[in-house]
Amino acid sequence: MLNVAMSELIAHTEPMILIDRLVAFDTDTAHCQVTITPKSAFYDSNNARVPSYIGSEYMAQAIAAYAGAHDITSKREVKIGFLLGSRKLRCYHPWFVDGDVLDVFVEKLIQDESGLSVFNCQIKRGDICMVEAKINVFQPADPMNFIKENQ
Repeated sequence: MLNVAMSELIAHTEPMILIDRLVAFDTDTAHCQVTITPKSAFYDSNNARVPSYIGSEYMAQAIAAYAGAHDITSKREVKIGFLLGSRKLRCYHPWFVDGDVLDVFVEKLIQDESGLSVFNCQIKRGDICMVEAKINVFQPADPMNFIKENQ
């Protein structure tokens, strides 16, 4: 287990770090958690909930945590990546509610030399699948040069 803050694993700062912790990771998978509280980003305080479509960002950040964990354990600098989009996003429940502990599971399906990857992702509350999707991400060899070239 890698015991580091999420801010060391992903290229976000508060308040846009949406997931709480990396539970486990291995060669092709990661498991992260987020607990829904009134301090959660996108929290609707009138109804004590977060829309489940925000789960796509939870999944993207879990992928970033997976990549960051591999970078740290390989003694490489943690690089930024880009969420390209999702396919087959299915929200089985419209909301994550106050107190929900969500398990975010990501599994690498494809990774090519260009930095393009596809992950199969699920968010579960206990045994209940709340959201699932295939997430496409891109991590170029030189992210800052990529940004400059694409402005």
